[in-house]
Amino acid sequence: MRFGHFSAGKILKRNPIAKNMNKIKPAKKQLKPAQPKLPANAFVGQSKPPTNAGLAAALGPTKTIWDQLLTDLAQECEANVQEWNSYSPKAGWSLRVKCKKRTILWLAPCAGCFSVAFIFGDKAMQMVRQSKWPKRLIKVMDEAPKYPEGTGIRLQVKSSRDIGMLKKLAAIKLAN
Repeated sequence: MRFGHFSAGKILKRNPIAKNMNKIKPAKKQLKPAQPKLPANAFVGQSKPPTNAGLAAALGPTKTIWDQLLTDLAQECEANVQEWNSYSPKAGWSLRVKCKKRTILWLAPCAGCFSVAFIFGDKAMQMVRQSKWPKRLIKVMDEAPKYPEGTGIRLQVKSSRDIGMLKKLAAIKLAN
């Protein structure tokens, strides 16, 4: 290849910057930050749903929070149907909490904590955004994935302080 009256080989030999041009890598594309990674499900690889004893061993001190949340949802939101589900042994088990036939939330046991997942339709998501929430929930809402069914919000629960927020989210889900 020739450039003007110089060959490309001569240009590369004379110019140290031109020699290193093939070593320069293009900048990586900036991606939207992903939702914070939640801990792994405590029952990955198990073919049968967890027993109460197994659940207590996995959750540890957060088992009382788990039980309190389920009791409060049953009393206040009439969400008293509970079904254990696992779509794959690699994913572990989750407890689907329903009011009659409508799914309100999913609880997934982890080691020492649990995660709660909601799917909010557009109308419910508008109601959620109009309420006052802690900064961590606002961040999760902003980064939440969108599905055909709605917006998916996943939260990690380690403290009983989260129960009020979860009950409020469940009430919004039921109302819309």
